[in-house]
Amino acid sequence: MSIHFSTLLVTLLIDLTQAATGFQHVTCGSVLKLAHIQTNVRLHSHEVRYGSGSGQQSVTGVTETGDANSYWVVKGTEDKPCKRGVPIKCGSVIRLNHLQTRLNLHSHLFQSPLSQNQEVSAFGENGVGDSGDNWVVQCDDDLWRRDESIHFKHKDTGKSVSNGPVSTCVTNFVLFFVARYLQATFNQFGRPISGQREIAAVASQGGETQWQAMEGIYLKPSDGS
Repeated sequence: MSIHFSTLLVTLLIDLTQAATGFQHVTCGSVLKLAHIQTNVRLHSHEVRYGSGSGQQSVTGVTETGDANSYWVVKGTEDKPCKRGVPIKCGSVIRLNHLQTRLNLHSHLFQSPLSQNQEVSAFGENGVGDSGDNWVVQCDDDLWRRDESIHFKHKDTGKSVSNGPVSTCVTNFVLFFVARYLQATFNQFGRPISGQREIAAVASQGGETQWQAMEGIYLKPSDGS
C-alpha cells in the first residue's frame, strides 16, 4: 500500500471510527494522533532533519489537527510483536511508527536542539530500527484508554530513576541512565519549521509529560481476543 493511499484511507475513515462503539482502548495496529495535554500540540514528524545532534529526522509538535504528518502506527517491539486489534496493556513496551515516512519515534543520548534535554527523533528504515525506538506506556488502568492521559517512558535511557541534574553519571565504570519521558517543550523552531514546538525526553514525570490518544483509526479487538 502506498504512503499516499494510506494517508487517504486514514482521512476517509476518521469520522467512521470516531462514531463507532467498542473503541475505548488503544489497540495494536491503530493509526492515531497523540496530543500533548499541556500545550495541545500533536506529535509530528516530516522529512526535515535536525541541523545538530544526531542529524536524524526531526520530531516536533504542531497545533494543526488536520496534518497527515501527525499520524503514528502503534506496534510491538521487534522481539515481541503485538497482535493487531489487541488492546495495549499499561506497562507494555511499544514502538510508534510514523505513517508517512515509516520511521520510528526514537531517543538517544544526544542533546535536544533548543532545551538541551534529550533529543527525540524519527529513526530506522521501513519500520526497522533499534532498541532506542522502544517506549513504555505508563497509565493508571490495566489497559491504555483513549480518554485518559498517559506517559511515554523511553526504555533504553530510563533504566534507573534519578533526581539529579545530569542525564548520565559514571560510578566505578558503570553507566546509569536517568529516566526519560516524552514531552513537548515551550521552545519553538525557526525556519524551515517555524512555530513548531520542540519534542524532547525529560527526566521528570508530571503534567508536562502527559499525552492522550486523539484522532485516528482504532482497530477493534476480534471476538477471540
